[in-house]
Amino acid sequence: MKRIAISISNQSLELLDQNSTKIYKVSTSKIGPGEEKDSLRTPRGKHIIRAKIGDGEPSGMIFKARRPTGEIYRDEIDSESEDWILTRILWLSGKELGKNRLGNVDTMQRYIYIHGVPDHYELGSPRSIGCINMYNSDILDLFDQVEVGTEVYIS
Repeated sequence: MKRIAISISNQSLELLDQNSTKIYKVSTSKIGPGEEKDSLRTPRGKHIIRAKIGDGEPSGMIFKARRPTGEIYRDEIDSESEDWILTRILWLSGKELGKNRLGNVDTMQRYIYIHGVPDHYELGSPRSIGCINMYNSDILDLFDQVEVGTEVYIS
C-alpha cells in the first residue's frame, strides 16, 4: 500500500511503496508549520487524501474554489500576485482529533492541498500559504499513483 511522507525541514515529498520510494521537491508554508485555522501554516501529523480533483484536466489548468476555470496558466500572467492552484488537487484531511481534525485545527476545513504551481516557481524552500506546492509534472505523476484514502504524514 502506498503512502506519502512530507518533510517540512527537507521540503520534500516521498511516495513510499513496499519496494520503492520516489522523492519530489516541494514547498510548504513560508511561515512554517502550524495547525491553527487562518494561520497560513502547513499542518503536521497524520492525514489522508480526502479527495482527488482535476482528473483529465490539462496541465496548467487554473482552479478556483476547487473548480477548473477553463483557463490554462501562462507565464505572461502576473504570477506573484496570487496563490495559484494548478493542474491537480489532492485535498488533505487530518486524522488526529484536536491536532489536525475538527475544531480550530481542522486541515480539511482549512483547505490544505497538495497542488501544482507555475513551473517557474523555485520549489525546495518554504513559499506557500499553507499548502504543499509541487511542479505540475510532479503533481500529475503523483496524482495518478495515489488513491482517496492514501495516508499522508507531514513532519
